[in-house]
Amino acid sequence: MTADTPPQDNANTPPEASGKLLDNLVHFARILRAAGIPVGPARVLEAARALEAAGVERRDDFYWTLHSVLVSKREHHVVFDEAFHQFWRTRGLLEKMIELLSPVAPPQRSEPKAKAGSLRVSRALNAGQERKQETERPEVEIDARQTVSGSEVLQAKDFAQMTAEEIAEAKIALRKLVLPLDTVKTRRFTQSTRGRRVDMRRSMRQSLRGGGQSMTLAFKARREIAPPIVALFDISGSMSPYSRLLLHFLHALGERRRVTTFLFGTRLTNVTRQLRMKDPDEALIACADSVEDWSGGTRIAAALHTFNRLWSRRVMHGGPIVLLVTDGLERESDEDLAKEMDRLHRSCRRLIWLNPLLRYDQFQAKARGIRAMLPHVDEFRSIHSLDTVADLVAALGREGASLDTDPRHWITAA
Repeated sequence: MTADTPPQDNANTPPEASGKLLDNLVHFARILRAAGIPVGPARVLEAARALEAAGVERRDDFYWTLHSVLVSKREHHVVFDEAFHQFWRTRGLLEKMIELLSPVAPPQRSEPKAKAGSLRVSRALNAGQERKQETERPEVEIDARQTVSGSEVLQAKDFAQMTAEEIAEAKIALRKLVLPLDTVKTRRFTQSTRGRRVDMRRSMRQSLRGGGQSMTLAFKARREIAPPIVALFDISGSMSPYSRLLLHFLHALGERRRVTTFLFGTRLTNVTRQLRMKDPDEALIACADSVEDWSGGTRIAAALHTFNRLWSRRVMHGGPIVLLVTDGLERESDEDLAKEMDRLHRSCRRLIWLNPLLRYDQFQAKARGIRAMLPHVDEFRSIHSLDTVADLVAALGREGASLDTDPRHWITAA
C-alpha cells in the first residue's frame, strides 16, 4: 500500500463525507463552547476520526462516540445532551451524516425526547434566529392614549400570579431599581481635605519633603461604606415563586455592595459565590444546582441555628443589614426559634423580616412561629410585588420603622 492510498476502513465512505462531517462538527463544537464546554479544534478532529473509525450505523452509536470524545466532566453531560438533540435534529441532519459514514442508510427512528436542560444551550442555539427576527420585525404604531398603563398593573401584581412574560419584565424592572446612597462610618480612617482630626503621620511626611522648614496640616476622617447585606431566603414550596425573583434583585444588589446570600428549606446552603456570576440567569441555574431541598419543607429554627453557629462570625462583620425572607410557618419548637432569632438580631445592625403573607388584608400574626419571631425583628414588611421591593429599597436608606412596618404593631393587634 502506497502513501497515497487511503486507509481500507474508509474505502466505502463517499468522497464528500469527510468535508461535510467536519463542517457540521465544527458548527456543533461552536455551540458546545458557547454553552460552556471547552471544545477545541483538536477535539473536533479527534471526534471526526472516531466517527469514521467506528463506522456508526445508528443514532445511539453516533451520540456516544461524540460523547466519549467531547465530554470530559460529569457536569457537562446535561449540556451536551441538550445541544446534541437540538442541533442534530435539524432537517434530518443526523441521518444524512450517518448515510455519509455508512454504505447502508439506517432506518429512521423516533427521536427521543430532549431533557429539560441548560439555558445556556438554548441561548447559544437561538441567538442567531432571534437576531434575524429582530431585524425583520416590522414597526407597529400603537395609540395608547385611551389605554391603562401596563407597567402600573405589573408593579402591583403578585409574583406568584405572574405569567412567564410578566416575570421576564419583572426581572428587568428589578435590575433597574435605584438603590439608596446610604453609608455608615467605619473604624478605619481615610484622607480628607478638611476635618477635625489631624493626620500627624502624613503631616510629618509632607514636611520632610521641604526639609522640615514648614508643616502643612493634613486631616483624616472615618471611612464611609455602604452597609453590607446578608440575605436568608426561604425556598420551601410556598416561598419558591418569591425567592426566585428576589434572587434577581440580590444579584443586581451585589454589583454595588457586599451581599452574602443563604438559601434554606430543610438545610442551609450558602450561594454567595454562585450569585457573583455575571449573567443573572446563569447565577440562578448555579444556585438551583447547588441546593438539594428546593420547594421542599422548611425548618427555620434549624437553619438559623446553623447560620448562627457556623456562619455568623464569618459574614456578620461590618454591621450588616439582614433580610430574612420567609412566611414564618415553623413546625418545630417555638422556644428554639425565638432563641435563634434573638441571637441573629443581636449580631446585626438591622433585621428586616420580609413576609409575602402580608399581601392579604386579613392577615393576623396568630401563628406560633410568627409570634415567636416578631419580638426580635426591627421591621416587618411585605414582599410580594415590585411595589413592595421598591419600598424595601427606599427603607434601606433610612433608619427606623414606620407604623405599618413596626413589629410591635402586629404583636399588639394579634
